[in-house]
Amino acid sequence: MGVADVPGAIRLVRAGNVRALDPEPAMFDAMLRGWQDQQRSRLLATKTIVDRLSLVRRFAEFTGTYPWDWTPEDVEAYFSTRLSRGELAWSTVRGQQGSLEMFCAFITDGQYGWAAGCLEEFGRFPVQVCHDWNTAQHVAVYEGRPGRRAFTYDELQTLFDAADDRVEQIRKRGRKGVLAAWRDSVLVKQVYAYGTRRRETSMLDLPDLRHNPRAPQYGRLGALEVRYGKASRGCPPKRRTVLTVPELDWIVPVVQEWVEEVRSGFSPGRHPALWVSERRGRLGGRRLDEIFSNLREHADLPAELDLHCLRHTYITHLIEFGYPERFVQEQVGHVYAATTALYTWVSDEYRNRLIEAALHKRLEPAAGRVLPR
Repeated sequence: MGVADVPGAIRLVRAGNVRALDPEPAMFDAMLRGWQDQQRSRLLATKTIVDRLSLVRRFAEFTGTYPWDWTPEDVEAYFSTRLSRGELAWSTVRGQQGSLEMFCAFITDGQYGWAAGCLEEFGRFPVQVCHDWNTAQHVAVYEGRPGRRAFTYDELQTLFDAADDRVEQIRKRGRKGVLAAWRDSVLVKQVYAYGTRRRETSMLDLPDLRHNPRAPQYGRLGALEVRYGKASRGCPPKRRTVLTVPELDWIVPVVQEWVEEVRSGFSPGRHPALWVSERRGRLGGRRLDEIFSNLREHADLPAELDLHCLRHTYITHLIEFGYPERFVQEQVGHVYAATTALYTWVSDEYRNRLIEAALHKRLEPAAGRVLPR
């Protein structure tokens, strides 16, 4: 196959009439630049590209060799070492092995010319080193951390009570930080009441508070417009509208009070962010994690519960409230219903109610039936 003028091709990255003083690292750097160009042409996110390039560099550093000398045994040694140190989750291993496999597929594809270039310059050429027999396979439906789960109702109430208590404690002591504590209390309640992800929460703006004509009693909190939903590969962030559900409409006055009375205490000026920092900027994702961790510690809740568990809890509770699966799927922005099912931990109470209803339905007709003798 001839070398084509496609993004990432060797002829577009390396000058054909120039020979490097140190050809091996020069060729490797050119390969990475070519792969970067090829991924950019596919509209992949910058973070995705950077993470993949970093992985390939770490792998090369571990092996002490360049791609045209890599072997399948190198893959086994690298990931065995990382796993023995407890550095990687199962899903992370699969993802990194997939990235390494994609890089090898890129440099061995004849249309890009890297294999031919290595053969001409070094007398050796790269091969695919990731195979079914030396990489992890996706055989389990759920590969998340076993400790991650939804809050129980008692734990959720404890968290919210602790958040409110923290506000009162700071106020009584006359210390600074009352507004920040108030913000934190409202923020975690909003995450639960609308099931938003960390980045989705961080990127909310005031105009994202929307009226719902079918629920005028909620005012501007009838719905939440999420504009920075989790993106699919090579696509912009997904958008969705999360409706306020009656079972959680207690959130409406809570957020309204924050917007109309408390938020201005941070002097945000014309900054549109719903959740502003003490420095009059937008709260970032890392800061959201810190806020939740502080509240969890104050509430003395298990360490395995994190901010994302509030989203799990929201999904679980919508199911328990009796909402159809399709509605729940649309509320949380899942493409597939199977994804929503993975996030659902219905309580024993809910399951017992289902059994009682089924028994009642089954035994009711039998009550008026005459049994044969």
